[in-house]
Amino acid sequence: MAASQKPTETLCTPTTAETMLVFDIAGYSLHKGIGAGKFIQSNPVSVGGYEWCIRYYPDGDASKESEDHVSVYLELLTKGAKARVIYDLRLVNHEIDLTTGRCCPKSPTEFDSLDASILGRNKQLKKKRSELEKSPFLRDDRLMIECALTVIKEPLVEETVKIRVPPSDLADNLGKWLETKEETDVTFNVRGETFHAHKILLAMRSPVFKAQLYGPMGDRTARNITVEDMQPDVFKDLLDFIYCDKLPSLDNPDKENDEMVKHLLVAADRYAMERMKMICEAVLCKSLTVETVASTLALADQYHCSGLKDACIEFAISCNRMGGVVASQGYVHLKRSCPAVLGDILERVTKSPKV
Repeated sequence: MAASQKPTETLCTPTTAETMLVFDIAGYSLHKGIGAGKFIQSNPVSVGGYEWCIRYYPDGDASKESEDHVSVYLELLTKGAKARVIYDLRLVNHEIDLTTGRCCPKSPTEFDSLDASILGRNKQLKKKRSELEKSPFLRDDRLMIECALTVIKEPLVEETVKIRVPPSDLADNLGKWLETKEETDVTFNVRGETFHAHKILLAMRSPVFKAQLYGPMGDRTARNITVEDMQPDVFKDLLDFIYCDKLPSLDNPDKENDEMVKHLLVAADRYAMERMKMICEAVLCKSLTVETVASTLALADQYHCSGLKDACIEFAISCNRMGGVVASQGYVHLKRSCPAVLGDILERVTKSPKV
């Protein structure tokens, strides 16, 4: 049998070389007047396999726009070479030791040493001479130019082994403990049915169980607890949620399931399982009908489910449903058990344009 191959993927990583070019122009005033288009060149610096320098034009380059300006360019010196770079040409402010007057292309720029016109097409640092001479960039007749240069080299393409991390199996492992009853230390009796569990896990998930099993008013030695006023299948789903963080009863939505969800909501409220309670609220919000909305609203009011309560009221007053809601059996129970909710409905009706 052939061994299974490990999954692989190809990774492309950009590679770069970086440096800072510094050109210190001493005797600024002595360089003025050499003529437009004439330049002074810094010593070459090798970066990314290419030679680079800074060109400084004291009287501007030969273009009309550079008249009465100083101009600065980055130049590729390597013969017959092309390179892609990101660069930042700037003047140093001597008073506050900051750089400004920047020429900083945001995307890569191509340099070609064979194309004499490309120097003029690349971004230049240009400053009017009269403004420069009054600025903090010029001090003691000295001008300092910096160029932060990043050369983009050929990308590195390599094959890597991909490790597939499996999803968490914590819930499965805890579920197996619940199923096999391994190391259980407490038993619950629910209307004739017995459920085995682990105290520490119950306490971790439910503050009510924590108080009951480990609190000052609880009994740490109790191993048999009777649960009143709850159906065995509801308690079973409660334990499933505590161990596995899921509710199996929600997998098959139907009318009978809605009643089960209501019982689960009550159980979640009883044991302060807020996430489980909100899941039940969300399910009930999606299954509202004219016949069930009144009874669901009564449940929401009784167990302080504000989101479900708002959803029920909005459903009832929308699309001319109030007549059908009032005629439902659930409305009689709502009117008797939660009279204050009728005031909420009336207030919402007067403000709503939907009725």
